[in-house]
Amino acid sequence: MLAAVAVAADRTDPLAALEVRRVPRPVAPEHWSVVDVRAASLNQHDLWSLRGVGLAAELLPMVLGTDAAGVTADGRDVVVHGVIGATGHGVGPDERRSLLSERYPGTLAEQVAVPTWNLVDKPAELSFAEAACLPTAWLTAYRMLFVSAGLRPGDRVLVQGAGGGVSTAAVRLGAAAGLEVVVTSRDAGRRERALALGATHAVEPGGRLPFRVDAVLETVGQATWAHSMRAVRPGGVVVVAGATTGDQPGAELSRVFFTELRVVGATMGTKEDLEALLRFCVRSGVRPVIDSTVPLARVGEGLARLASGEQFGKVVVTMADA
Repeated sequence: MLAAVAVAADRTDPLAALEVRRVPRPVAPEHWSVVDVRAASLNQHDLWSLRGVGLAAELLPMVLGTDAAGVTADGRDVVVHGVIGATGHGVGPDERRSLLSERYPGTLAEQVAVPTWNLVDKPAELSFAEAACLPTAWLTAYRMLFVSAGLRPGDRVLVQGAGGGVSTAAVRLGAAAGLEVVVTSRDAGRRERALALGATHAVEPGGRLPFRVDAVLETVGQATWAHSMRAVRPGGVVVVAGATTGDQPGAELSRVFFTELRVVGATMGTKEDLEALLRFCVRSGVRPVIDSTVPLARVGEGLARLASGEQFGKVVVTMADA
């Protein structure tokens, strides 16, 4: 079968470590299932894997991808929850948590094998392409907003960096849930698009906000950390799920303890979170923002667009009509 494979690690040119090639079809062990992938979506995790971050050299070559929606052998339409080992299902209780493509082959292939427990029914209201956007970026945004930050209708949240998968999801989900969402972006066009998606305010990075927020969603890291610390109200929370500009900012510990801030980490979410997110999308009518779609054979083009930072929303990879 055809698959997108990390064959090496290249920190300066991650796309040089990518090959689209034929690999053996997966064989499902006991309590696992093979899914015929209809659509997958790309994430920064894929680029980090190509750089060798979180993917050990001895596990190369490795099929990339953490997101997928597809069909099981018995005809069930499913969404794949890409967190393996958190509950022990299919791997045993002592295996530490990992994501697909870190220890087990990922979803950027015509088929993927996962623990059967990790499969969630795909709602008929969502296309395969839409559903494939949800298990990583959208799930992370959902968990950051409603679990890690515990936000409620009427609360205020700052989303650093408009346009990425997590930030776009956070704007759409937050607006649909009645939150007052502020976003940042250097690009005026991206700020306008974020407002059109439901954000109430859009400012330049580091810009003055019209008010202190109850929570900040932080995926940028070093470049925005000081702004995040200043933007959150006393007693508020900063939820961190990434650090694309570096993970060593000044900690500003005096501000943390003096204003009694909480700093909370988030990595994707649970299967139950994913099921709740799917119900949310069906009930609210919210759908993922899809920037572009590429076939698996041209996945390198999609990864190049992701690496450029020019995308707004998710880049989807299709194996068939989705």
